[in-house]
Amino acid sequence: MEPNLIRPGEVAGWPKLVVTYPTDPERIAALLPPGLERCGNAEVQISVYCVPVHGEPEYGVSIKIPAAYRSIPGWYTLGIGIDQESAIFISRDTNGQPKYPCSVRLFRLGDSVHASATHQGVTFLRVEGRSAGPPTAPANSEFADNEWWIKVSRAVGGAEGEYDLEPRVVRVAMEGTTVAEEPIEADVALVSSAWDPVADLLPPLGPHRVRFVANRIASRTIAVAGPLDPVAFWPWTDTIGGSRWPGTRGGPIRAAR
Repeated sequence: MEPNLIRPGEVAGWPKLVVTYPTDPERIAALLPPGLERCGNAEVQISVYCVPVHGEPEYGVSIKIPAAYRSIPGWYTLGIGIDQESAIFISRDTNGQPKYPCSVRLFRLGDSVHASATHQGVTFLRVEGRSAGPPTAPANSEFADNEWWIKVSRAVGGAEGEYDLEPRVVRVAMEGTTVAEEPIEADVALVSSAWDPVADLLPPLGPHRVRFVANRIASRTIAVAGPLDPVAFWPWTDTIGGSRWPGTRGGPIRAAR
């Protein structure tokens, strides 16, 4: 739904707030499991959104890095923090979507914009800004994008190197049109957090770009794209909670692989 067609009082259908920034390409490569390769610009994309799920608004924050699988470029999703528990575990069990519980705020009052994400008592992301110009449609408005998730299950009992379901890549293929983009002049704070280590493992090496993006989605498909080597993938099986951040026994670690 286009922003100017939202009925008064309705929150579902808001454009997403997108933050991108450059980082160290080697930091990106270190987070990608064998079988996924770094591609494109070495940048991090953080999106804060509100979409309708189960008949109510779901506020979420997603963190992605550029990656290719079988030479197909796309984005590897490290984590999707959401405020709706009903969608967390079913999404991971069904499609390998790396969701975890997170308190997310996103609102706009006039030209003022606020977004934040809080997990395990730490607000690891905060955006405070104002509109820097009117919404405009980009010259190349049509897009085709891929997002990579991983579905995997370790063996019952926790035997080292054993799986009940060996790792496979899930491809989320999406096509559509960007209806409008609005630049936001904002201060972006990424705070060090053991549970959400974006600031530590993907540190900014340049300025942030912040904008509202409104897309009209023409198609979205979710399907298995292919396997990953189970032996090479084993070090990537231990993550922080439901995310794909590297962890120890489901909890955080502070150092990258």
